[in-house]
Amino acid sequence: MKKTTKIAMGLGVLALLAIALVSADHIDAPSAAGSTADIADFYAFEPSEGSDNTVFVVDVQSDVLPDLAYGSFDEDVLTEINIDLDGDLVEDQVIQAIARDGRMYFFGPTSPDQTGLNSQVLVDYPLGDVQISGSTPTVETTSDGVSLFAGPRQDPFFFDFFQFNAVISPETDSAPRGFLPPEEAADTFDGANTLSIIVEIPNSMLGAPTATNALGLSVYKTWVTTNRKQ
Repeated sequence: MKKTTKIAMGLGVLALLAIALVSADHIDAPSAAGSTADIADFYAFEPSEGSDNTVFVVDVQSDVLPDLAYGSFDEDVLTEINIDLDGDLVEDQVIQAIARDGRMYFFGPTSPDQTGLNSQVLVDYPLGDVQISGSTPTVETTSDGVSLFAGPRQDPFFFDFFQFNAVISPETDSAPRGFLPPEEAADTFDGANTLSIIVEIPNSMLGAPTATNALGLSVYKTWVTTNRKQ
């Protein structure tokens, strides 16, 4: 695939240099912790039993508060959903998302030019775009039946942070009861948001998986990475 600086759909000019991988999971990776490339959550599921679609949800930048104008997507960060069809844990298809001027642009699904730690925006394979939501959600559905969303969502992560710290404290009597029961636990980060990128896409666009799970059922093996322009 050729490199180009012109983006279809009016995205404008991009510097399509090699992008080095940085990724995280709720501030776990030191190089990305607390940054705009910090991955909070990743979900992949069928929207309903027997559906022929798959939904991918990527949450980045945890703890975005409403009074901070819901945060903003970093235009230097490319989010990539990686899809393995044959079970070798190497991406066979990718879906990419990158923000520009208040919109989120999606590309793919297609096989990447290269696998592993470097990526480039696959501008020859536009999937669609959607206005980045604020307090009112906006969903765009393409003629191919792909639904797209980008914007703030309430963080689904329930974490009694202070009790957790008490449990792991070296002081043996700091939490004699261990973790608290649900009715007593406090969701420390209640009210915080993440910035979510959501794609619902027909399985026919992803390719037929040959990988199987423990029950012998065909499955997509998926993971997400964030890539910052270097």
